[in-house]
Amino acid sequence: MTIPNFIDTHHHLWDLTNNSYPWLDDGIDHFVGDYEKIRKNYLIKDFFNSVGDLPIKKSVHVQAEWDPSSDPSNETKWLQGIANDEDSKGMPNAIIGFANFRLKNIDEVLNRHSRFPNWRGIRQMLNWDDIRPNFRFAESANLISDHKWRKGFKLLEKYDASFDLQIWPWQLEESLNLASKFPNIFIILNHTGMPIDSSEMGINLWKKGLKILAKADNVAVKISALGMMNKNWTTSSIRPFVMDTIEVFGDKRCMFASNFPVDSLFSDYKTLWDSYDYITRDFTQTERSNMFMLNAERIYRI
Repeated sequence: MTIPNFIDTHHHLWDLTNNSYPWLDDGIDHFVGDYEKIRKNYLIKDFFNSVGDLPIKKSVHVQAEWDPSSDPSNETKWLQGIANDEDSKGMPNAIIGFANFRLKNIDEVLNRHSRFPNWRGIRQMLNWDDIRPNFRFAESANLISDHKWRKGFKLLEKYDASFDLQIWPWQLEESLNLASKFPNIFIILNHTGMPIDSSEMGINLWKKGLKILAKADNVAVKISALGMMNKNWTTSSIRPFVMDTIEVFGDKRCMFASNFPVDSLFSDYKTLWDSYDYITRDFTQTERSNMFMLNAERIYRI
């Protein structure tokens, strides 16, 4: 069986020579450990080098923590310029930018993003852990339920934009309320719900959270970044997470992604997609087409 045509629904590009990314420029105490290997430019040509001769057709770029002191729409502008270059093959076809929904000028920020044709939505990372500081990517706890934050979040509906949701498993249940409260905003759960705790209790918490969040029809999930959860992953080790996610969300609400170059710390690109291919080998051609390509085309409108 060969890898079907696919869309990579979650990757990053960065140019440290011309743009500022504090977490890459200065380094942080990251939960993945030492990530020195990726603290260098990763441009569209580097992405294509990672892809090699695999049958990628389109891609989705997700915000890469561009300098928070600048206008976040500048990242979208930079990426649109890349997509407009004929050498990029139109990629990234969809751009998920950054915005802080608590800011007073959030409407202006979203309006500036919306001027670029490939912009599709926002990711503001909401990961929070009360005990471990390096498990915090949000500015404070419980932003998902914060009234001011939700007021800004609601503006996504005005711009027909989606939201990429990145959280830990212990935040999944809380996220159902967000999805239910805003049924006209499509939410894409990032990185398989980030099952960081591989203990029986941790896996059960993750499964329970997935089932709860999947009750909302306006939620889909990207199967990705399982290498971040287990640096020594194998096809066999990630198979239960892939299969459980598909069982919960169904073949029409699951997509695959690489999370490159972050996941290049744990694997090469081909090995990752070979694993997705092998794990789903018993699904029908229609089901595989949905998960590898058609869902992404529909959800990200590309």
